[in-house]
Amino acid sequence: MSSRRKFIALLGGAAAAWPLAARAQQPDRRIGILMSTADDSDGQARVTAFREGLQKLGWTEGRNIRIDYRWAAGDADRMRAYVTEMVRSMPDVILANASPIVAALQQETRTIPIVFAAVIEPVGQGFVANLAHPGSNITGFTNMEFSVFGKMLELLKGMAPNVTRAAAMFNPATGFYVPGYLRLFETSSPSLGIELGTAPVRDVAEIEGTIAKLGHEPGGGLIVLPDAFTVTHHKVITASAERHRLPVIYAYRSIVGDGGLMSYGPDPYDLFRRAASYVDRILRGEKPSELPVQQPTKFEFAINLKTARALGLQIPDRLIALADEVIE
Repeated sequence: MSSRRKFIALLGGAAAAWPLAARAQQPDRRIGILMSTADDSDGQARVTAFREGLQKLGWTEGRNIRIDYRWAAGDADRMRAYVTEMVRSMPDVILANASPIVAALQQETRTIPIVFAAVIEPVGQGFVANLAHPGSNITGFTNMEFSVFGKMLELLKGMAPNVTRAAAMFNPATGFYVPGYLRLFETSSPSLGIELGTAPVRDVAEIEGTIAKLGHEPGGGLIVLPDAFTVTHHKVITASAERHRLPVIYAYRSIVGDGGLMSYGPDPYDLFRRAASYVDRILRGEKPSELPVQQPTKFEFAINLKTARALGLQIPDRLIALADEVIE
């Protein structure tokens, strides 16, 4: 074979190999992640836990999967826009954080598999038929249940015995499930000597006024439920609560690290890590309708001593003994 023919043959062989090599370098599966919160340290920690869970199961971003991220930062309109965009892009599976996103996804698609992480009352909200047999393209991991809310009230009363009225703060646009959820507890709250109410806040400006009113009336306390808006703006809530000397309990330990008084609730990073197992099973051919909804298995109780002192609270020894973390 002449030198010219050899060169052409080699060139042809290389050209044939190039598309194959390029395809081999491209991830062959796609995951969409819709986060209701901001792209901050806590949000990144949740996503990191999910990626770590995937990696242990053989999925590495950039190698055999591509992950598209969207961060709504507690904005209901932005959530809906991102849902529409994500569904049109047709990923293999969507990881959804928070009820408004799951509700919007349910309206947009009945075929793309959806795994939710940190959603309250998925049966009551109509996302699944029942926990054991979801029955549709949606399944996932819940983050709150009836007993958790009761425990939050109990711990708030233990920290601040003078609390006789507690309000649950939420944004109706992102925590629309809250009123129905609270009705489940209304018959039990009087046993703690607490009158239970709601504190809806629709924007950041309303947070200060709501907390000021609760703080200036005797016996006031606050429970901040984990909706996308309150999680995103938790620093505004903690600062206002300290100014008005209002005892507050949150759902997530990370908020106590940012100055919140106390928290009781599931470990959100554990939920996201576990959610990776369902995404893995779906990518390998299982159906969401056959994957039972799972509840939290790891709960955390945290106290911030500095914040307690600023509020003039004396923490009972029994609460300190119960705490998983005490922040000085």
